[in-house]
Amino acid sequence: MAVVPRSPAPTPDALSRRERQILDVLYRHGPSSAGEVCARLAGAPSETAMRTLLRILEDKGHVRHTRVGTRHVYAPTVARDQARASALRHLLGTFFGGSTRDAVAALLDASERDLSPAEREELIAMIADARARGA
Repeated sequence: MAVVPRSPAPTPDALSRRERQILDVLYRHGPSSAGEVCARLAGAPSETAMRTLLRILEDKGHVRHTRVGTRHVYAPTVARDQARASALRHLLGTFFGGSTRDAVAALLDASERDLSPAEREELIAMIADARARGA
């Protein structure tokens, strides 16, 4: 398996809905070819269009590919946990002025169901742990 040189770090460019969907497939299923991404994506474009979208994501630094035989296999350049943390920081800064409290309040307000007693206790324990760490 030939490794293609690593792309630069992802740029802060906004991702389109379809680009986010493609990254979600790659995070959920691991490295995949354009055809495999198409097969896992509802309403996917043609395989040719998918290769174009993957190349755009590669140009933006979000994915890289390796050559496996005649196929290009794509994978995210950033671990899912790092991407999640970065997206959350962006969301907090953009919509909540950096306020974790406001974000949590919005999540609780937007929830379609009430928290179970176990979920409530788990959140209380997480807050107590954060308080103990000085966070």
